[in-house]
Amino acid sequence: MRHSTPLPFDVNDKPVIWTVSVSRLYDLFRDITLEYDDLATIEPINLGFDEAARHIRERMATERCDAVIAAGSNAAYLKGRLSVPVVIAKFSGFDVMQALARARRVSDRIGIVTYQERLPELAEFANTFGFDVEQRTYATEEDARAQINDLKAAGIKAIVGAGLITDLAEEAGLTGVFVYSAASIRHAFDDALEMARLTQLESNRSRTRGAVVADTLRAKHGINDLRGDSEAMETLRQSVVLYAKSPATVLIQGETGCGKELVAQAIHRESPRTLGQNRPFVAVNCGAIAESLLESELFGHEEGAFTGARRGGHAGLFEAANRGTLFLDEIGEMPLTLQTRLLRVLEEREVVRVGGTRPIAVNVRIISATHCDLEQRVRDGRFRADLFYRLAVLRLSLPPLRARQEDVMSLAEWSLKNALASLGARPHPNLHAEMATCAPLLQRYDWPGNVRELRNLTERLALFLAAEPLQALTPAFVLSVAPELATRTTHLPDTSGAPPTLPAPRASAESATAVLARFGGRRDAAADYLGISRTTLWRKLRAEAD
Repeated sequence: MRHSTPLPFDVNDKPVIWTVSVSRLYDLFRDITLEYDDLATIEPINLGFDEAARHIRERMATERCDAVIAAGSNAAYLKGRLSVPVVIAKFSGFDVMQALARARRVSDRIGIVTYQERLPELAEFANTFGFDVEQRTYATEEDARAQINDLKAAGIKAIVGAGLITDLAEEAGLTGVFVYSAASIRHAFDDALEMARLTQLESNRSRTRGAVVADTLRAKHGINDLRGDSEAMETLRQSVVLYAKSPATVLIQGETGCGKELVAQAIHRESPRTLGQNRPFVAVNCGAIAESLLESELFGHEEGAFTGARRGGHAGLFEAANRGTLFLDEIGEMPLTLQTRLLRVLEEREVVRVGGTRPIAVNVRIISATHCDLEQRVRDGRFRADLFYRLAVLRLSLPPLRARQEDVMSLAEWSLKNALASLGARPHPNLHAEMATCAPLLQRYDWPGNVRELRNLTERLALFLAAEPLQALTPAFVLSVAPELATRTTHLPDTSGAPPTLPAPRASAESATAVLARFGGRRDAAADYLGISRTTLWRKLRAEAD
C-alpha cells in the first residue's frame, strides 16, 4: 500500500486530518482510519454540508486541522467554504464495475446517479458487457431524489451511487449499491497525508522567511458559493473556471451587492497556482482608505518615511499577497497619483516602499472590481487609459438580481435557512411551501441592493422567526418586517445596465407534467424545452402535484 512508508513528521507533531461523512461512508472512513493511526491524528465528523462547514469553521478558530477528507456532493460543498484543504475521495472505474456487477445480481436494469458530471466511459462499458444502465446526474438533494423517483418510475430496481444516493434509493424502496471501495478511500487518506506534509513544509519555509500567511489573508469562498440556477449564473461559473486557468488580470464590473469579491475569491481558489496551497488572497477597498494611507497600505513604507511610520518599516499589501492574489475593490476610486504607481508595479513586477529606494520583486495576480463605468471615467480623464487596459485583460460583468429573478426564491430560502442556523433555530418543516406563497412579493421587487440586500432581509426575517417559532412565513408577515418590498417593484428586468437580460422561459400552455410526459420522463429534455433549469422544473412538478 502507498502509505507503508512513514512520512517525515515529528512524532509530537503528526498531521491532523478530519474526515467528514454521513451514512455508510462514515463507517468506511472509520474502518480505514485504524490503518493510519501511527501516521496522523484522524477524527471523524459525522455531519454533512452546512452543518459540517459551520462545525469545522467554529473548531478551527481554536484548533488545528491540516486537511479534511470528504466525498461526492458533500466534498464539493465544503471545498468552497473552508480555508483548510479539502481532499475529495473519488471512486475509481474499477469501483464502478464492481458496483454494477453487484447491482446486476438484483436487476437487469440498473441506474447510476453521480454528482454533476456523467461518467463518459460508462456507455461504452455497458454496451460491451451487455449492461442496461441508465445514467443520471444531480446537483442538490432535491434533484437527486427526483432523479431516483424517475428511475423508479421507469422500472429500475437497483441504483448505484455514493452514500446520499444509496440512502435515497432505499428510502424509495429500491436497492442501493454503494460505489466506494476501501482502496479508493485509502487513496484519499494518502493524498491527505501528502497535502498535510506539503502544507507543513510550506509553513516552515514561510516562518523562515518571516512571512506566514494568516487565515485572514485566505479566500474563504469558492465557486460553490456562486449560487443560482439561472443561465446567467451558470455562464458566470463557467467563466470563473476558465479565467482561473490564466494568470492575467481580471476586471469585475457589477452593481453594489452583486458579489464581486465572492467572484474574485472563487477565481483565486480555482486557480492552479493557488489550488490547495493556501496562497494569500488580500483584499483592499480603494475607496474606503484615505489617499495618504492607501499608498502606504499598498506599497509599504520604510522606517521614518513619514510622521507616525512604523518602527522598522512596514510591508505593503503587494508584499503580503506575494505568490497569491491582490483584490482591488472599487478600483475606480483610486486617485490618479496612485494609478501611476500601480501601473508601474504591474509592468515591472516589483514594488518600492514609500521612503525607500530598493525594489522588491513581487509575483501577484491582480483582480479588480468596480461598480462604476471605468471606460467613461477614462474618457473624463479620471482614470488612466493605460492602467484600464492593463487591469482589464479579462472582464466579467455580474448580472443584477433583478435580471435573474428565477434565482430569487432559491437564494432567499437558502439564505433564510443559514440565518436561522446561525441563531440556533430550525426552519419550519413546511418552510419551502411557505416561501412559495411569498414568491410574487419577492420576485416583483427590483432588489437595488442585489444579493446583499436579499441576505440582509433574510437575516431580519430569521431574527423574528427565531423569536416567535410558531409564526408562519406569510406575505403579510414579510411585508410587516420589510415594508420596502411594497415600494420598489418591477415587472421586467432593467435593460439599462451592462449585463444583458436573460431570455424569457418558453411560453407554453402545457403544464410541466404534460411536457415531462411528452418527453418520456426525461427531465433534462423537458427543462430545455421550457427554457428553465431542472431544479425549477422539479419545483413546478411538485407544485402541480400539490
